[in-house]
Amino acid sequence: MVTLGADWQMSSWEADDLAEESSYHRKKRVLDVILASLALIALLPVFALVAIAVRLDSRGPALYKQERVGLDRRRGPGATPIRGNRRAKQSFGKPFTIYKFRSMVSDAEKHTGPVWAKERDPRATRVGAFLRLSHLDELPQLLNVLRGEMSMVGPRPERPQLFGDLVAQIPEYALRCRTLPGITGIAQIRNGYDDSLQSAARKVQYDLYYIRKGTAMMDIKIMMATALVLAKGKQHE
Repeated sequence: MVTLGADWQMSSWEADDLAEESSYHRKKRVLDVILASLALIALLPVFALVAIAVRLDSRGPALYKQERVGLDRRRGPGATPIRGNRRAKQSFGKPFTIYKFRSMVSDAEKHTGPVWAKERDPRATRVGAFLRLSHLDELPQLLNVLRGEMSMVGPRPERPQLFGDLVAQIPEYALRCRTLPGITGIAQIRNGYDDSLQSAARKVQYDLYYIRKGTAMMDIKIMMATALVLAKGKQHE
């Protein structure tokens, strides 16, 4: 089991209070809808070109659907949320279907089951390797933002098959579900892809920091940093 340092630990009631009381979190949805709508309109030609390239490069659909763990909307009993009413047991978020451009061969996990993707994953197709390097494979998640399942900025959602194992090893991991998952986030900019328990623990630290300190200005800075990564065609650092 990985235990986070005292500076990074957070209780479930504290995570709930931060999500419920922040005016920033209440207004964030409006910004998400505006940005996602504008981005979808502006990027329609890119969507079409990427979809054609994926279909021509390898067998299978252009879009890839996968179940992920989303926001935990459940709260403790009582009209007024107080510490005594918080559930003692941390809960998981509600599963939802995430959309991506397919970057790997069809049935990539047929024989292995769910595993972490690698930075230079041998299962990636030729076009898929470019999509992963440029992060263009994530663009269809703008649809998830419009559906209210994701935000532009937030913790990256994990698959249910891996989520339970991670919570068992990193108890604070479940608290990431107390805010909407995001297309990008501070953890992605600073930590990159999860490829080990240690990197997942580092990502939790960033995600809990975001839940505590998130502001509109921080979101803007994270999106600008993400745009810089896309422009350079580099993996998140």
